[in-house]
Amino acid sequence: MSCSGAAYPAPRADYIRLSTTVATNALLERKGHKHALLITKGFKDLLLIGNQSRPRIFDLNIKRPPPLYSEVVEVDERVTLVGYTSDPQAEKHAVQFNNDGSVKKGYTGPGHDEHDFADGPGDIVQGISGEAVRIMKRPDLEVVKRDLQRLFDSGYRSIAIVLVHSYTFPEHETQIGQLAREIGFTQVSESSRLLPMIKMVPRGVSSTADAYLTPILQAYLDGFFNGFDAKLRDGRLRSPRVEFMGSDGGLLDLSNFSGLKSILSGPAGGVVGYALTSWDEERKYPIIGIDVGGTSTDVSRFNGRYEVVYETTTAGVTIQSPQLDISTVAAGGGSCLTFRNGLFLAGPDSAGAEPGPACYRKGGPLAVTDANLLLGRLIPEYFPKIFGKNEDETLDVEASRTAFEKLASEINDSQEVSHELDEIIYGFIKVANETMCRPIRALTEARGYSTGSHILTSFGGAGGQHACEIAGILGIKTVLIHRYSSVLSAYGLALADRVYELQEPSSTFYSSSTRSSLLARLDKLTKAVQTELARQGFEEDRIKVERMLNMRFDGTDTALMVLPVPSDGDGDEDFEAAFKKIYKAEFGFLLETKNIVVDDIKVRGIGKTFDSLGESVYSEVERIKKTPVDQSKASSRNSVYFDKVGRVHDTPVFLLDNLSLGDEIEGPAMVIDNTQTIVIVPGARAVLTRKHLYLTLE
Repeated sequence: MSCSGAAYPAPRADYIRLSTTVATNALLERKGHKHALLITKGFKDLLLIGNQSRPRIFDLNIKRPPPLYSEVVEVDERVTLVGYTSDPQAEKHAVQFNNDGSVKKGYTGPGHDEHDFADGPGDIVQGISGEAVRIMKRPDLEVVKRDLQRLFDSGYRSIAIVLVHSYTFPEHETQIGQLAREIGFTQVSESSRLLPMIKMVPRGVSSTADAYLTPILQAYLDGFFNGFDAKLRDGRLRSPRVEFMGSDGGLLDLSNFSGLKSILSGPAGGVVGYALTSWDEERKYPIIGIDVGGTSTDVSRFNGRYEVVYETTTAGVTIQSPQLDISTVAAGGGSCLTFRNGLFLAGPDSAGAEPGPACYRKGGPLAVTDANLLLGRLIPEYFPKIFGKNEDETLDVEASRTAFEKLASEINDSQEVSHELDEIIYGFIKVANETMCRPIRALTEARGYSTGSHILTSFGGAGGQHACEIAGILGIKTVLIHRYSSVLSAYGLALADRVYELQEPSSTFYSSSTRSSLLARLDKLTKAVQTELARQGFEEDRIKVERMLNMRFDGTDTALMVLPVPSDGDGDEDFEAAFKKIYKAEFGFLLETKNIVVDDIKVRGIGKTFDSLGESVYSEVERIKKTPVDQSKASSRNSVYFDKVGRVHDTPVFLLDNLSLGDEIEGPAMVIDNTQTIVIVPGARAVLTRKHLYLTLE
C-alpha cells in the first residue's frame, strides 16, 4: 500500500510470476487452516488408518503424524460399483447403457441379478469412468445442511468432502459442496474436482491437504493483490498477466492455483531453469540438477521431459497430485556439524537464518558454511556487511575457528591418531557431499541409469562450492553452472510455460476394441484444453498438447502415466508399447499374460512462452576459441584447502564480470560474483560461455 492508503496501479509489465513456499512451510510446520472432513458414513477413521505403510518399521518409538483435519462429519450416503473389473470377460459381462446413461431395458449380464437393475434407491447409472454405479442411498440434504451449519457456527470456514467412488460419481459431493458455499464456507475442497482418480485414501488425504493449505495460500495472495488496483486480480487487465508456479513445473492462473498445487512451487522453478538452459535437443545428454540451499539440497533429473510423480509423501502426508520428481535431503550451507558416537554428522538439524552459522555473529552453531569459510572456499571480503546484531559486519572467521578448534580437540581426544584442523574440517565437507550424493544415486543408479553418463547442473547459493567434488564422487565429467545459478529458481520462473490440464477417470481394458473410444475421449479433452489456453491468450501454434493414459496390468495396483511418442493426436499413438517400455524399466519384468487396464485419461496443454533460448552451451563450447585466462585478471589470491592436495596458498580468485568469453581457467581456482562462489578443484578446467561456466573434470 502507498503512504496515502491508496492501492498502487498495476505495474507496467507483460507478466508477474510468483512461486512460493507458503503452503510447503505450513505443511511442514503443521500451521495450516482448521478444517473439517465430510466423509461417507462408516469411513470416519479411513484417513487416520491410512494405507498401513510402515517406512520405519524397525523404529522402537514410532509417532504417527496426526491428521490434518480437526473434526469429522459422516454423511449417510452410499454408492457402489456393479461387477468386477478383474473379470477376464469384463467386456462381455459389463452393464450395457443407452446413450442417455440409463441401463438398457431388460438387460441382465453374468454376475447381475434383477435386484441390481431395480428402480428406486438401487438405480444403476453410468459413472464418468464408464463403470456401472448403483446408488444405494442418496444423502439427506436437510441433515447435511444442519451439520454444515453447526460447523459454520463453530468457526469452521474450510471443509474437505470425500465420498466413496466420487471419482466416477461426483453428484453427491457436488450437492454437498453447493450447500456449503451457500452457507458461507470460503474453502470447499471436493475430492472429485481436485483428483478424479481411484484410491480413496490418497484422494481423501489430498483433499484435506487442500482444505488445510489453500486458505493460508489465499491469505498470502490477498496480501499481494491488496497492494494493487483491484483490476489486477479480477483479470480485467490484459497486462500484466499474473501467473503462479505449480508443483509440476507449469504456470497456472489464479483460478487454478491452490494449496495442493503449490507444495513444490518454490523448487519447481529451479528445475525449469536448469532444464531449459542446459538441455540440448540434438545431443540429449541427461542432466542431474542439484540445488544446494541453506537448509537442504534438492535433486532432480531431466532427460528431455520433466519427470513427474503422482503420489508423494511430504511431512508424513501422502498426497496424490502431479509434482516434479524432486528428492530433498537435509544438507545445505546451514546444516549443523556435530560429532556423535565417533561419527562426523552434517545435518539434519539446521542453523537456519536466525541465528545462522557461527560466522553470522549471532551465537549460532557450527555449520557447513563455517567449514567452507575456514577452508578458504568463502572469502569474507566479497560478502556484504550484513551480519551481527546490527547487521553491519562481515563474516566472523574467528568465531568459526574457535568453535572448530574446540570440536577438533574433542575429536582428537577420542581418537588414537590426532588430525590437523583442516583435515577435520574437510572431513565434515566430505560427509556433507556424500549426503548430497545419496538422493542422486536414488534417482539414477537405483533406476538403472549410470551417474557417469549424466551432466551435473549445480545451482543454489551454496552449489558452486560443492559441485566439482560431488561430480567427482559420482564419476560425472561435465558440470554446468549458469551465470544466474544462485537465483536460477527465479530465472526458471521467468522461462516457464503456462499449463492447463484436464483428467477423467476410466475403467477400461486397453484393447483393439476400446482404443478408438479412448482416443475419442482424449480428442474431447484435447479440444477443451486448447480452447482454454486460447482463452488465456495463446495462439494455436504456441499450444503444445500431451495426451496420456494412466495404465496398469490387471490385478496390480501400481498405475503408470504413459505419454506415447509421437503424441500428435493423429491416431498413431502406441500407448501399449510405451507402457510396456516404462513398466520394464521400472520393475524389470512384464506380466505378459495380464490384460492392461486404463485407470485415467489425461491431457496436458502447454502454452509456450518462447521458442528457443538459442545456441546450446555444448555447441558454443565447441565453436568458441578457448584461451588460457590471463592470470593478471585475478582480483586476489587466497589460501584454499583441497582434497589430496592440501593448502594451495596462492589460489587465484577471479571475478566473473572481469572474465571474457572463451577464457579457460585451470584449477585450483575460484570464480566469484555478487551472489555466488564457485570452487574449481585441481584437475578441473572451466570455460566461460555466454551463459554458463562449463567445467570438465579429469
